[in-house]
Amino acid sequence: MALSKCCISGFNWDGKPTGKEIELAGFNTYVTGSNKEAAVLYIHDIFGWTFTNARLLADHYANEAGVTVYIPDFFSGEVVTPETLDSPEKQAAFDFGAFLGRHGKDKRGPEIFAAAKALKQNIGYKKLGAIGFCYGGWGTLQLAGKGNNLIDAAIIAHPGMLEESEIDAISVPIQIIAPENDFTYSQELKDYSNKVIPTLGVEYDYQYFPGLEHGFATRGDPNNLVQKKGLERAKNAAVHWLQQHLGV
Repeated sequence: MALSKCCISGFNWDGKPTGKEIELAGFNTYVTGSNKEAAVLYIHDIFGWTFTNARLLADHYANEAGVTVYIPDFFSGEVVTPETLDSPEKQAAFDFGAFLGRHGKDKRGPEIFAAAKALKQNIGYKKLGAIGFCYGGWGTLQLAGKGNNLIDAAIIAHPGMLEESEIDAISVPIQIIAPENDFTYSQELKDYSNKVIPTLGVEYDYQYFPGLEHGFATRGDPNNLVQKKGLERAKNAAVHWLQQHLGV
């Protein structure tokens, strides 16, 4: 199965993550922050829980929103790095269909719910948010579904693998970070979201980023002025949303 270049390309950010690695509900997990009442479950993209950019972004959320952020490994130790996909030859050789077969919704969905339950019920966070990028978007929406009662707010950024039924079921405040050019979060899905979500009785914040493409919020180039502004705006919007809905 062919894989769109913008899903697997990106810019590695400078910096050293400041969190630590722990075990959460049996998952290797990166954790950053010290708030004992408000936490965020970060559901990673194709580059997984070890991706430096993801950890740096989690550090920003922890420091600026005042929450504790957890990034569990939802790929069972499989590591895909930008370096393993940094040429057309490597990208062509990557079997995305097989990858999704190993990490499909039926397998990873229960694990995502287990991690959320561990944070909310076992550790006992009073407030829990979820944020998902690309691959992590569908898992975040499932957590936000009616009757789950696990999270208090959700954010999805250039989300992948969404179904209309998952949008229909949203029951918590939701923020969407939507680049103009996105093969996974198509214009049809954008239009559907903007038609349906305002009817669901939840707070809704749609952040549109003209000229930017799928992956920008976690893999944009900070040396490119347009991408840098997009990165900063997306990060700031997420921080504000977390502050607003997690009570910190």
